[in-house]
Amino acid sequence: MTNLPAIPFPRSDPLDVPAAYRELREKEGIARVRTPVGDEVWLVTGYEQARRLFTDSRLGRSHPEPERAPRVSNSALLGGPQGEAATEKADHERLRRLFAPSFSARRMRRLAGEVGALVEERLDHLAGRTPPADLHAELSFPLPVLVICRLLGVPYEDREYFSGVSARMADLRDEAAGVAARAELSAYMAGLIARKRQEPAEDVLSDLAGELDDDGKIAELAAGLLFAGHETTVNRIDHGVLLLLANPGQLDLLRSDPGLAPAAVEEILRMAAPSLHGLPRYAHEDIEIDGRTIRRGEAVVINTGVANRDEQVYPDPDTFVIGRPATDPHLAFGYGPRFCIGASLARVELEAVFSRLFQRLPGLRLAVPVAELPRNEGRITQGFARLPVTW
Repeated sequence: MTNLPAIPFPRSDPLDVPAAYRELREKEGIARVRTPVGDEVWLVTGYEQARRLFTDSRLGRSHPEPERAPRVSNSALLGGPQGEAATEKADHERLRRLFAPSFSARRMRRLAGEVGALVEERLDHLAGRTPPADLHAELSFPLPVLVICRLLGVPYEDREYFSGVSARMADLRDEAAGVAARAELSAYMAGLIARKRQEPAEDVLSDLAGELDDDGKIAELAAGLLFAGHETTVNRIDHGVLLLLANPGQLDLLRSDPGLAPAAVEEILRMAAPSLHGLPRYAHEDIEIDGRTIRRGEAVVINTGVANRDEQVYPDPDTFVIGRPATDPHLAFGYGPRFCIGASLARVELEAVFSRLFQRLPGLRLAVPVAELPRNEGRITQGFARLPVTW
């Protein structure tokens, strides 16, 4: 096939999902497309199809023949296969058991008071500034970094360093740079782990050091946690602010009742799609779905940001509505066995922000048009580099 649609489809508004995804879903369902690196993959944008494939044990992050694997991009994180096909399932189950206590909903609820205090501290600092100010620099970025540093046991004073390394890890275009950054962050974490073995504390790195003997493996896992634990939440705070400002009626509801914050957060998670990259999976066996045959070794890209706008599941899916019925939960954290282990942490942080931000600064608004907000181009997480606001 030479005339396949090329993803990602361009968009003019960072808060919208291009209509081309919906048109392709309506026309073909699961569709063959071409990635930015020229490889052919199956694109999944339907909600029900995404859920089914998330739970299909015949799909994995690994590839049965890695050297022949189609690539989604040149990202070192989500561009191609990860892990070993023979051991992927067992490795994944073992790691989830290992991390589960550290990221349990109960432990995250206990963390909620501390996170709330951190939000209030950041808002005190912001309110003391003369507007305009950069909400990204004052709140969206430092809060998740503070929280993940405390949870993992990473020095907060190193934030500029590991943030820079994370940005290089997230490079969509230069795989070698991403691989090098990933190794650099793992080496940084290995140094911290060596210290934790000598001086353990109440943090995840100390827990891991007590459970595993392979410091290299611990460092690799911890580097991934540090990256995922702040990059994605930073973007969701920024996008949540913009979604609420773009929907003043819904924002008024939240201002009048901050108890609606959990419901507002779920709608933010459903609608925010900073990146349209998608999650790559590889078929370990042939799979029949909706009249299509996904052959062994072929790539499947599940785009949750688009599936969360599926009109078959969500009436008027492009409209921001606090309190949508939760009969069909969004897929922002995935689904099934690979449901994001950090989901409870992200919810705690987002609820702390959106129950307080517009209470403390009820007149908060953008200082520049949305179209002028600088974006992080060429990064897998994309998002905004700055968010100038006034009040």
